[in-house]
Amino acid sequence: MNKKNMLVSLVLTMLALTGTKAQTPIYLDDSQPIELRVKDALSRMTMDEKVALCHAQSKFSSAGVPRLGIPELWMSDGPHGVRAEINWNNWNHAEWTNDSCTAFPALTCLTATWNPELSRLYGVAVGEEARYREKDILLGPGVNIYRTPMNGRNFEYMGEDPYLASVMVVPYIKGLQSQGVAACVKHYALNNQEVCRGWIDVEVSDRALREIYLPAFKAAAVEGGAWSFMGSYNKFRGEHACNNKTLLRDILKDEWQWDGVVVTDWGGCHDTYKSAMNGLDIEMGTGTNGLTSEAEFTYDDYYLGKMYRQQLKEGKIPMSVLDEQASRILRLIFRTAMNRQKPFGRFTCQEHYDACRQIADEGIVLLKNDNNILPLDATKYNKILVVGENATKSLTEGGGSSELKVKREVSPLQGLQALYGIKIAYAQGYQSGRFQYDHVDVIPQEVQDRLHDEAIEKAKDADLIIFVGGLNKNFNQDCESGDRTQYDLPFGQNQLIADLVAMKKQVVLVLISGNAVELPWVKQVPAIVQAWYIGSESGEAIADVLSGKVNPSGKLPFTFPVKLEDNGAHHFGKMSYPGDSIRQEYMEDILVGYRWHDTKKIAPQFAFGHGLSYTNFKYDKPTLSAKTLTTDGTLTVSVDITNTGNREGKEVVQLYIGDDKCSVLRPQKELKHFEKIALQHGETKTVQFTITPKDLQFYNNGWKTEPGKFTIYIGSSSRDIRGIETFALR
Repeated sequence: MNKKNMLVSLVLTMLALTGTKAQTPIYLDDSQPIELRVKDALSRMTMDEKVALCHAQSKFSSAGVPRLGIPELWMSDGPHGVRAEINWNNWNHAEWTNDSCTAFPALTCLTATWNPELSRLYGVAVGEEARYREKDILLGPGVNIYRTPMNGRNFEYMGEDPYLASVMVVPYIKGLQSQGVAACVKHYALNNQEVCRGWIDVEVSDRALREIYLPAFKAAAVEGGAWSFMGSYNKFRGEHACNNKTLLRDILKDEWQWDGVVVTDWGGCHDTYKSAMNGLDIEMGTGTNGLTSEAEFTYDDYYLGKMYRQQLKEGKIPMSVLDEQASRILRLIFRTAMNRQKPFGRFTCQEHYDACRQIADEGIVLLKNDNNILPLDATKYNKILVVGENATKSLTEGGGSSELKVKREVSPLQGLQALYGIKIAYAQGYQSGRFQYDHVDVIPQEVQDRLHDEAIEKAKDADLIIFVGGLNKNFNQDCESGDRTQYDLPFGQNQLIADLVAMKKQVVLVLISGNAVELPWVKQVPAIVQAWYIGSESGEAIADVLSGKVNPSGKLPFTFPVKLEDNGAHHFGKMSYPGDSIRQEYMEDILVGYRWHDTKKIAPQFAFGHGLSYTNFKYDKPTLSAKTLTTDGTLTVSVDITNTGNREGKEVVQLYIGDDKCSVLRPQKELKHFEKIALQHGETKTVQFTITPKDLQFYNNGWKTEPGKFTIYIGSSSRDIRGIETFALR
């Protein structure tokens, strides 16, 4: 019996001993409708007990109602695994010996699979790990839009396209919550950079807000039924997101009719009255930076602690506001901590490692493969040199709150050594320093020069070089609390790669990162693989793809600009990104990612949706069920896809729609549907998409469609269009 069920049993025993009726109180009876239980429990609570629900009682828990046998809520950072146990009242690790988890691939990798079935598998598996650790809320997934490649937390999110993020987040949430663990979807909303994240005031049009930055959150709330949301640190139109009436009250709770709990990001609450009135439910981490610093006061000193009680007693805040908050929190407790029907968890089991590997195998993206250098034919090479610190550096550590303490992590070097044995040699090539959250180690130049020269010397005898580099999860790389400071590769990697290529050697580049990077030597490197942060099975999955054991099928969830200025957020200068340290304006408006590149005719280095295979796919001409779509009708698009290569493979068929003439600016095209299909050699499948008027909407003081001509683009990426058709909306 776990501690939460023990509390319920204790209350029932106390009722029996005091002569209370033997009948189970309604709020303790999980056979009763949940709303009836909430109403019953609320009627038994004092004001002080209700207020206590609304703020933290430790670093990662909020109070229950001990007198009534209602347990507290326990939270854990995610979304890529269950974080190591943190002490009750400081940020130090508790140093448990039984909290080494499975590290699942980062959400950029999950999204790169373009496979909703794998998203559900991911959610179930990480939910089982959280359930095993008796966590009630997993702080994730994240669906903030990839606006700029400089954002330090992009690796935690689901890319630049709101439709793709919406489709991928829903099954993750459903899978996670099937284990009795609440998703806490973050960071709501507009937390699209880490620099000045605690106070930057974001100005964005209603149209961009609705078309780009909110759809994935809406899908999480309405379709996914997420049980909790996390408010973001930043301001929106002058008010912090965690007490922002427009975001929390008007849109999330009223317009979307969402019945869950809003939790602050740690330290994200700034006002008692506004927070309570505008829709905040649970305040966490006040007085800290969410990573390392400590508060100088007690939990009852929080904005929703004794200050809240005082304003309630004085009538400044109606009791109905408190009752709504307490009702939402009780509903969450009954769904999680007091849900005695939830499954048992599992932790670091083979099935979870298998899930990691499957997701990583499908998420790795083959960016370039000149002369079919991949898959590697081991018989051609006597000596393979692996170069790069990321081949051996643990990339489950660092990164901020997504850090993980893992039981198993196979490095890329280990994965390649297991496959190719004594043919593999290794050179570090460069050094990055320790994982830290607020500063970076300065590596002496003589150290970098020595490592560079050692790699060049070893490369002289190699038949093939596999460079495993990219970014890492140090501060100012892919890491919380700070953005990147350069678009190119750090630690002298560009020069090292250029020097290796100049030796006229075959070079395969494995990029490990959660962001796009500048690739000045891209034309000289014949094969490039985007491998992400892929967790416990990283080495195995990278070896799978390089060797050809797995045919790559991942597609980019964001655009690689050639240079940083080609990105829409950076085109307009400092006020667009990162702002003037007080406010910023999203001047590119709705033209985020490929929408900007396509509409402005700026060629990317690698396009959104791009990803190669070891086989080839032929697209036949798409056909339409009709040439006209009525405002209350549907239209079917069909296209035959044939695998014309010599091995099985998976392809992501992507459908984009462009509005040829509109009263407002529209992107050249937008992703509206996709399907991932598996085809054997020579096999043909018909893919069908159903288009409705909703696919044609834009936001302008409400969702609207305009009659006219529309173009359908069917392709293998946003730039690799294989078929075009037109239709009219009447």
